[in-house]
Amino acid sequence: MEFDDKIPIYYQIKNYLYHQIVTGELDPGEKLPAVRQLAVDVTANVNTVQRALTEMINEQIIEPQRGKGNFVTIDVDKIKQLKDKLVKEQLTIAYQELHDLQLSDNEILEELRKFMKNRGVENE
Repeated sequence: MEFDDKIPIYYQIKNYLYHQIVTGELDPGEKLPAVRQLAVDVTANVNTVQRALTEMINEQIIEPQRGKGNFVTIDVDKIKQLKDKLVKEQLTIAYQELHDLQLSDNEILEELRKFMKNRGVENE
């Protein structure tokens, strides 16, 4: 995993795990790798990984089981809320950046429609 120097590493690890949960790479109830293994996988310090996991436990996205490890929540509503939150964060960033380019809401919608329509054409 490559890290952005401008964003705290623990936060990037959380987002990495969020993405895996929301996309189904990690299923509800699935066991996460051990903290040390996860640190090796993402090339980060064990304490940094533990901080990310602790925050995710506090958010109830993962659930610790004493002696067994950490597991993705089985609460599908929590996972849906997480997905909604991530989508909203991305839309907020895009919306603000497009407004900074002096685009109105209608222009943003039109550009998004054009982008979506032409997206498949550009990939061919």
